[in-house]
Amino acid sequence: MDHRELVRNALKGKPSAQKALYDLFAPDMLAVCYRYTKSVEDAEDVLQEGFVKAFLNLHQYRFEGELGGWIRRIMVHSALNFLKKRAPYNSGFSFDSDHLHPVAQEDPEVRLDAKELAALVRQLPTGYQAIFNLYAVEGYSHAEIGQLLGIAEGTSRSQYARARALLITWIRRQEDNTQTVSYARK
Repeated sequence: MDHRELVRNALKGKPSAQKALYDLFAPDMLAVCYRYTKSVEDAEDVLQEGFVKAFLNLHQYRFEGELGGWIRRIMVHSALNFLKKRAPYNSGFSFDSDHLHPVAQEDPEVRLDAKELAALVRQLPTGYQAIFNLYAVEGYSHAEIGQLLGIAEGTSRSQYARARALLITWIRRQEDNTQTVSYARK
């Protein structure tokens, strides 16, 4: 069954079509949600909220563009709403200059796999993490990020640069620690 038929059947209220859509997109969308949260449990909560929104608004899908992209956008918005609502996240979802890190311009040679990099991104303060994911992973512009988060475009740019600089620092430390361990073994 193709996506169009699944959507049409889901709109008719057929549970089998809704389940098929969920089963088809849930694994990828869970990964999207997890990029914005600090735990799998939180990501699962965001995923559920996102699918509720997707099914409630499925009538708005116009079959223009990929269905997965449409659902992904809903998941990103659900994740951002989750971050804005949660008290433990709110303290880290600030953009004041008290917690700023210096911005480095140079690029390290990255020797990390995707899982290691994702784990480092997850350790960023919540605001940095959200902006880094929106810009570097999702492809939003800084103007779009500013609108989504209610911040200035310049704030998005500077927070992205600071998140990137912090990641570079952490990557370098990991590489230094790895080299130290390998020298100690020789």
